[in-house]
Amino acid sequence: MNKVPMTIVGADQLRKELEMLKFDRRPKITEAIASARELGDLKENAEYHAAREEQGICEARIRDIEGKLSNAQIIDVTAMENTGRVIFGVTVTIVNVENDAEMTYRIVGDDEADIKQNLISVNSPIARGLIGKNEGDEVSISTPGGLTDYDILKVDYI
Repeated sequence: MNKVPMTIVGADQLRKELEMLKFDRRPKITEAIASARELGDLKENAEYHAAREEQGICEARIRDIEGKLSNAQIIDVTAMENTGRVIFGVTVTIVNVENDAEMTYRIVGDDEADIKQNLISVNSPIARGLIGKNEGDEVSISTPGGLTDYDILKVDYI
């Protein structure tokens, strides 16, 4: 299988979620199923069916996380020398040449991406346009609004 790039923070978040699912949520679901069984006829027992459905969702998420972690290529940019080059895991500050709007993004894996926290997927158009460029470069990135020019102001390996 292909390795999936992931930051240390992203891997830690997945491990915490996996631990919570296995050791907190799973036992509670098991208790809910046992309680629902005691109510009688399972054919018409809504609590039982709801708990079983929740169990299926929980187990699927556990398998999903375990698969992602087993195929993760964890990249720690803090251990690398800052060359000013945009790579996976860096925090990059760019400015829109047309309107001087400054933005700071961290380039992360697909599962870690959250635009509200300025975490963009390595597969996003902006990240793809920035990867491999250097601090001080001007880049043209194809966005949904058309071609946009950006200056790379700063690249941090933090």
